[in-house]
Amino acid sequence: MNTITIAGKKVPRLGLGTMRLTGPGTWGYPADLVGVVGLLRTAVDGFGVLHIDTADAYGPHTVEDLIRRALHPYPEQLLLATKVGMVRPAPNVWRPLGRPEYLRAAVEGSLRRLRIKQIDLCYLHRVDPTVPLVDQVGELEQLRQEGKIGYVGLSKVTPEQIREAGEVVTVAAVQNCLNIEEPDDPALAYCLANSIPYVPYRPLNAGQALDPAGALRWLLDLGPQVAPIPGTSDPAHLRALFAPAT
Repeated sequence: MNTITIAGKKVPRLGLGTMRLTGPGTWGYPADLVGVVGLLRTAVDGFGVLHIDTADAYGPHTVEDLIRRALHPYPEQLLLATKVGMVRPAPNVWRPLGRPEYLRAAVEGSLRRLRIKQIDLCYLHRVDPTVPLVDQVGELEQLRQEGKIGYVGLSKVTPEQIREAGEVVTVAAVQNCLNIEEPDDPALAYCLANSIPYVPYRPLNAGQALDPAGALRWLLDLGPQVAPIPGTSDPAHLRALFAPAT
């Protein structure tokens, strides 16, 4: 598989999303902790996956902990991306929270859980409509200048929001939902035109795609800046997704 440079690291265009590595409702730990740790190790060591995407909201906090258990100390070439700016009051409940002091605390928490000094790529998980966007990305840019974040990304954003954020920070990647059943995202054209890596989340529409390989090929054929992050908790599905790319 060809490669893409995201956040200063050259990685295969197909990465691994980790939202499924939790209990029901994206809540708590999975039933099979040993199996999840093994799956993460197999992805990296067995299939050459070098782009792992997570978020502090997954669990919350549990997937970052599992990634550390499975992969620390991390391979130098691994791109480890996480997201901040979402709180989880209960299973299946997600709420944006973009107050600068919260974003700072969230980054510090991710650093501790992942046991790293710098997050390779940190996304604003969702834009909080109650806080000016420039204040949200401005805090992440300040953390970047302090060395706690390597690069800043945006998730679930419009072209207008990318442009607005770009006045404050260099947007290293955009992560939006895109798949065959949800094929329209104006941000894709904007990213392709501006050479911004575009990372489709839910690329298989939560596993509903009848032909996973074809669904991923459709995404990859959209342009060289497209880098999908399919997710799975099943070793057989992991092999189906990544073995052909090795």
